[in-house]
Amino acid sequence: MKPLTVFGSRFGGRVALNPEFVLERAQRYYLLNPTLRKVTRADFFYAGFYLGKVKNGIFFPSFNFLNILAPIAANKVVLDRKAAWLFICGRDIFRKGIVKLMGSQQRGDYTLVMNEFGECLGFGVVTGNLEEDGKVAIRNVLDVGDFLRREF
Repeated sequence: MKPLTVFGSRFGGRVALNPEFVLERAQRYYLLNPTLRKVTRADFFYAGFYLGKVKNGIFFPSFNFLNILAPIAANKVVLDRKAAWLFICGRDIFRKGIVKLMGSQQRGDYTLVMNEFGECLGFGVVTGNLEEDGKVAIRNVLDVGDFLRREF
C-alpha cells in the first residue's frame, strides 16, 4: 500500500484505499473486491483493477489508478483541445495550452493532465514557471497514447 499512498501524495491528494481490497503480487498492485479475492489463485496473471507496479524502487501507475486519483488530486491542469492532442501524442505542455490550473504547482511537482471534458490524459512534472509563455511548463511522463506508441 505504501507505494500507492506515496505516489498519490505527490499530486497533493490523499489516497484512501481500503487495505483489505488491495492485493500485491510480485511488486504489482491490484484492487479486488472480497468475492473476487476468494476465487483468485496464488499464480493469477490479472484480476480486478490493476493499479500499477514497482520496478527498481519506482512506482509506475496504471491509468485505472490515475483515474482514481483524478477526483482527489489537488494538482491538475486542464488543457485546450490542441494541447490535449499534442500531449496524447507524447509532447510536453506549454503554458499557452493550459486552460485552468488547480493546486499550488511548483517546479518538480507531479500534476494530472486533464482535457476539457474532465478525462484524465496522464500526468507530468512541472518543469518551469506556469505563468511564463513560450517555455515548456510541464514535461510529459505518461499519457494515454503511450499504449499505442509502444513497439512489441
